[in-house]
Amino acid sequence: MATSAEDQRNRVEAPAARTAEPFGAGPPAGPLGRRTRLRNRWRVFRQTFGENWLRFKKNRIGVVGLVLIVVFALMAVLHPILMTTVWEDDVYDPVTGHSAQEYEVTVVEEAGDIEDAATQLDLERVQLRHDPTAQVGDTVMIDEQPAPPSFAHPLGTDPLGRDVMSQLMFGAQIAFAMAAVAAITTVGLATLVGAIAAYYRGWTETVSMRIADLFLLLPAVPFLVFISAIYGINVVTLGLIFGIVSGLGPTAILLKSQALAVSVKPFIDAAKIAGASSRQVVFRHVIPNVLPLSFLSMMFTVSGAISAEAILSAFGLIDVPMSWGIMIQTADTAGYILRGFDFWWLLFPAGLAVTLLAFAFYLFGRGLDEVVNPRLRQN
Repeated sequence: MATSAEDQRNRVEAPAARTAEPFGAGPPAGPLGRRTRLRNRWRVFRQTFGENWLRFKKNRIGVVGLVLIVVFALMAVLHPILMTTVWEDDVYDPVTGHSAQEYEVTVVEEAGDIEDAATQLDLERVQLRHDPTAQVGDTVMIDEQPAPPSFAHPLGTDPLGRDVMSQLMFGAQIAFAMAAVAAITTVGLATLVGAIAAYYRGWTETVSMRIADLFLLLPAVPFLVFISAIYGINVVTLGLIFGIVSGLGPTAILLKSQALAVSVKPFIDAAKIAGASSRQVVFRHVIPNVLPLSFLSMMFTVSGAISAEAILSAFGLIDVPMSWGIMIQTADTAGYILRGFDFWWLLFPAGLAVTLLAFAFYLFGRGLDEVVNPRLRQN
């Protein structure tokens, strides 16, 4: 009977003994401990993400920006799918495609009599380029490019007969690729330089901040135009240069200020007292606490990168097959950019896409700003 009572007591006390671990001992070593740590980190991440998402949803301009970004991302993703499943290469390829679409126009006396450029042409132009026997008031079929929007080409065709919607969707891929390279380069450099300068201080801070001052004073777009004209660059190179200029300049100064606030926190002193090396303190404690502001800076960098890419493409200074800037350049070189609404599909889709995507990242950044900056929260 004594043995049985002792066994019962051990069975009751055993679970309590397993949970009575020393404070701060953490999960055991080995595969079981790694799984436990990963499970705990995932639980914390999910909880933090959920709280931040609820906070972000309350910011309407941030949600509008996110919706616009998703729309453009879908355009970029759907283009290769449409090219392999629905669209024919010889018609809808954004660079080499050509449409021989015919449409009906009414002949008017002079170019100044045209009220709708999509359905009317002046007599001289029709007789010279399409039908020498045409008279005022006749209705003729022409295949002249650029063609206005139609069922086959919802946004019309450009002066070379290429589908504008296909070009617009392909241009979204170029914009996101350029923005991704610029954003990653900017955040990587700025976070590293800012954290190291704030932690080590002294000459390290002095040298890095003077370099940042030089890049801050450098006019980014004229500098990129100069580099492009001299060497010729592609989208990836442009993203790297833009990221370096931004990451070593204004973004580095901003993140250094945040890193300075983090480096004087009590947990940094606790890590030093516990024996953590300087590298461990910087990479395990300072940088992780700067990352929220880094991602916020990344959104504003993307806006600038998209605008810079469009400007350089419009000047023909980037080696890229097609982009929103090249669409504008094509309309300009063909003489349609000053025709206003007569050929609106040549200018407004590309111009509106550049404006909306850059604006969307700015709005999304404003929404994130309220999440990462407690002083901006209303509640």
